[in-house]
Amino acid sequence: MTLEKHDLIHEMPESKEAIHHLKTSNNHFAKLFDEYHEVDHAVHRFETGVENASDEHLESLKKQRLSLKDQLAGMIRDYDSSILSGS
Repeated sequence: MTLEKHDLIHEMPESKEAIHHLKTSNNHFAKLFDEYHEVDHAVHRFETGVENASDEHLESLKKQRLSLKDQLAGMIRDYDSSILSGS
């Protein structure tokens, strides 16, 4: 089984500039970004066998990662929309 990277820059390479801007200018985005990466690293450790977790715990972490990614993606879309509209 091939394990994919899920870091946000890898997941959304077209948004690299927006992610950088939001990380440095929006405290809420920065907090969610850090939380996303902490959860992603935990999932990666469990999937690679570095640490053990129950299937339920791993699934819970994956759902948390997805929720954080959805929130971050929404903030990136809002930022991109504001840039395009000139706001």
